Amino acid sequence: MNVLKEQYDWIMHTRKLLFHFCENVNQEDYVKEIDALGGNSMRALHQHAAECYFYWLGKVGLKDPDFSEHPEQAKDVNDMRELFDTVDQLVVRFLDQYEGQEDEKISRTENADNEENEFSVLWLYTHTSTHEFHHKGQIVWLARQLGYEPPDTDLITAADINRFSAYPEQR
Repeated sequence: MNVLKEQYDWIMHTRKLLFHFCENVNQEDYVKEIDALGGNSMRALHQHAAECYFYWLGKVGLKDPDFSEHPEQAKDVNDMRELFDTVDQLVVRFLDQYEGQEDEKISRTENADNEENEFSVLWLYTHTSTHEFHHKGQIVWLARQLGYEPPDTDLITAADINRFSAYPEQR
């Protein structure tokens, strides 16, 4: 069993819940820039999360200097879903290439100062996935500020708790 792939399946599940909710958000609200979040919108936060995957897993992790997507072209939720289909393909490609090599170090040289940094495969994956969850929380918060009632997009929902027999005390 590839634990990271299984974990990513859960990430895609929560993202699907969020996209389903965002489909019901007025388009003007989806792109509305909110000062409290540095002028970001729900769309901009989705875009930023995708860019993180593209940079860290595509350019740094896979060493693909030509890896280029254009998340700024995703203007609505349907476009963003398509963009995250590309993210999903990238994550699978990354996890396939480094399966069983989670501790392998990948170096990155900063152009500005030629300083080399090393990151493990596990760090790159963890950084990108937790980064997405951070911004998912911001999107949910922003939706509430705009008067919407987003669904619970956490991994453990009332319906899921009963499936985890290892934790009967939480039922």
